[in-house]
Amino acid sequence: METSTKSSSINYGLYLGVILAAITVLCYAIKLELLVNFWLVLVALPILIIMFGVISVVKSRNILEGFISFKQAFSSYFITVAIGIIISTIISYLIFNFVDPEAALHLKSLAIEKTEITMKNWGAPLDEIAKQVEAMENQDSQSISAQLFSLAQSLVFFAVIGLIVALIMKRNPENA
Repeated sequence: METSTKSSSINYGLYLGVILAAITVLCYAIKLELLVNFWLVLVALPILIIMFGVISVVKSRNILEGFISFKQAFSSYFITVAIGIIISTIISYLIFNFVDPEAALHLKSLAIEKTEITMKNWGAPLDEIAKQVEAMENQDSQSISAQLFSLAQSLVFFAVIGLIVALIMKRNPENA
């Protein structure tokens, strides 16, 4: 990967990280419940992350005069997404472990409540709901190990998306 495309990918990753961190801080400051909102956490933020990855690939392709290999496209996407998610994870970890650990406990109770309501709405058996609630109560979702596991899951998920994006965006000179 050329230095200019790598630099561009890193810059987009930093922009993404700042935006994700700002969203986390704003949700924390304005209304903590937003951090367990289905539409924000499972729809809007992933779309934002994917958009930044795609923009990074397009920018890299432009830097490379309209041609980009699969490897270059994937690298551009993944560098951007990884940097953004890592920055966001660090900020969340700092907020909920050092700045305001009480907010982490409140966030955990909100997540348990939302999970319980969702499972009831889906018609889950009461014993399954109780098992899930108990598992969530016993889990420290803000621990370093939980955060690293969540980070790894996110990176794998977005890497799969990145493979698809790279496949779509690649353009070799012999195919032109």
